[in-house]
Amino acid sequence: MTSLSMATRLQEWRLPTLPEPYVSEHWYAAYTCSNQEKQVATQLAARNFQYFLPLYSSLRRWKDRRVSLELPLFPSYVFVRLALKDRLQVLQIPSLVRLVGFGGLPSALPDEDLEVLRSTLSESLHARPHSFLTAGRRVKIVCGPLAGLQGVLLRRKGNLRLVVSVELIQRSIAVDVDLTDVAPMNDGASSSICLNPQI
Repeated sequence: MTSLSMATRLQEWRLPTLPEPYVSEHWYAAYTCSNQEKQVATQLAARNFQYFLPLYSSLRRWKDRRVSLELPLFPSYVFVRLALKDRLQVLQIPSLVRLVGFGGLPSALPDEDLEVLRSTLSESLHARPHSFLTAGRRVKIVCGPLAGLQGVLLRRKGNLRLVVSVELIQRSIAVDVDLTDVAPMNDGASSSICLNPQI
């Protein structure tokens, strides 16, 4: 038997390769038990997984004092970046219920959306949880730290708020925006210039 035919036989016996989502890293929403988001995030960090747990400060009044609490912006969810071949390590974390998906398979979140959220929320942007909306005027932010993000525009006490929804987990957050920073969505595209550039 020649070495060429031996190499051909070895290639025939090669193990099948895994599909792309199983080997490349993507962001996934991990659903947790109630009030266990911080513990799950700690476990993800201990297992060397990149995670994102956005928090907001909420002032609560108790009987004898006021307390400022750091609460999850998306209650019961932690975002984790992983390759699906490593999901068992994540699913073994106590208080982590499942990776959100459809048909029994986890669904990856758009990397661009999560990167915009991560970069803007790290800049101490004031954001609060908001009920999930399916109806309303859709707009796109054309400039500022949230440029490129899409959401639903609302008015609240004379200020404009943009409700940004994460469709997969059906959760939303509301952020304050300036009218000059948004443009209406027209058939999935926006055409506007930034009148208030951030330098």
